[in-house]
Amino acid sequence: MKIKTDQLVQGDERGMATVVFIALLAVMMILITAEGRSLFQLRREVRFLEQQQIKRLNAQPTNTTTTVITTIK
Repeated sequence: MKIKTDQLVQGDERGMATVVFIALLAVMMILITAEGRSLFQLRREVRFLEQQQIKRLNAQPTNTTTTVITTIK
């Protein structure tokens, strides 16, 4: 019984290509998940900053001067 070594090598190459492809897909999924988390945190931070700005702009100005008029009798 003679085993063809060319077919064995070709099968191993196909198997290795599949493993590499699955590994690349796994890395891509990890990156997509990390990007999603980063975008969520960034959106939350922007919303917080926007609320602070709105609160600051709606506050009464503190650098006004008050004039007190007194009458002398």
